[in-house]
Amino acid sequence: MKLIKSIITLGLATSLLVSCKDSGSKPTTNESSAENKEIAVVHKPETASFKIEGMTCAIGCAKTIETKLSKMDGIQKATVDFDKKEAIVNFDGAKLTSEKIVKAVESTGDGETYKVSDVKTNGKG
Repeated sequence: MKLIKSIITLGLATSLLVSCKDSGSKPTTNESSAENKEIAVVHKPETASFKIEGMTCAIGCAKTIETKLSKMDGIQKATVDFDKKEAIVNFDGAKLTSEKIVKAVESTGDGETYKVSDVKTNGKG
């Protein structure tokens, strides 16, 4: 029984060592190389913080704004703090501007309830 276990273990170890070669890591055509270069481009994230007036509750207002922002293309993370009446948004500056984010917040609901002020943006580079 020990001999069979030893043979099976040896066989598994051998197959793992043989099958773990780095054979697929090099691109075979120039097209693959161009695709890899395009993927490697990374945009620095930007952060916008601003005050939101007009929120009356944490779930109906703050959560609604946070959800709307989170669904926008280019936003990595959006946090709306009802108690501080503040939002912090991490976004891709190549896809969005802080002005577009402000418009999205102010258009939430009836388009007149929420007012954004004291917008601060950093991370441009």
